[in-house]
Amino acid sequence: MAKKSNPTPKKKAPEKAKTRKASVKKEKPVILITNDDGVTAPGIMNLVEAVKDLGKIIVVAPDKPQSGMGHAITIGQPLRLHKIHSMENVETWSCTGTPVDCVKLAVDKVLQHKPDLCLSGINHGANHSINVIYSGTMSAAVEAAIENIPSAGFSLLDYRIDADFTGAKKYVKVIVEKMLSTPLDKHTVLNVNIPSVAPELIRGFKICKQAYAKYEEDFIERNDPHGRHYYWLTGEFVNFDKGKDTDVWALANNYVSVVPVQFDLTNYVLKAKLEKTWQ
Repeated sequence: MAKKSNPTPKKKAPEKAKTRKASVKKEKPVILITNDDGVTAPGIMNLVEAVKDLGKIIVVAPDKPQSGMGHAITIGQPLRLHKIHSMENVETWSCTGTPVDCVKLAVDKVLQHKPDLCLSGINHGANHSINVIYSGTMSAAVEAAIENIPSAGFSLLDYRIDADFTGAKKYVKVIVEKMLSTPLDKHTVLNVNIPSVAPELIRGFKICKQAYAKYEEDFIERNDPHGRHYYWLTGEFVNFDKGKDTDVWALANNYVSVVPVQFDLTNYVLKAKLEKTWQ
């Protein structure tokens, strides 16, 4: 009787070599920081502290307070940049120009390329409603957006030099983390205002519209010691917008207000109307 032959055992296919994906270290985003209160103001120090773990920080800010400068730029006189050592482990430059000058010089001379984000502040005092027009803080942020850099301006509703920035730092970090994790249009500008209350009383943040509110101004006439007349600007802040979707309402109710703004000032509704009627 013929023996049954054992079937030839199948050769095991060689195991595929396990390919290890090369771990590519993602570069940290570059974050440009500026302000209008000056390079040594407590607000900018607290802004750096709030976001220092989120990217590579570069500071270029005015050498002196520039509040109310709006979108002014320096023409007809030299601009100077000085590297200073006011913040540990943060490259910091002091600029003799305006907040807008600081952004322009930062992009062209300090960084020599566009950062991933520009942050301005933290301003001492409100920049809600009409204040966005006059604000050096917000003009720096707007200039960055003009340069195709998403940006945000941060303001705390407290003018005191010893203001408590604890709550402000918390919400700055929250908002900047959201900006970094969200695909943003290159012209994005956010106007962020933070109420001056204890951190535990802040109820979160609200995306708002800019309220129609402004100062009813009064110029007080006085005389200097030489008998010459001068005028001192005063005024009362009046809110004409009673909606609950505005920055003024949000701040009055202990929310952080976040208003997306833009540098395109075209009134598109009026444009469409005039195109039809002005023939």
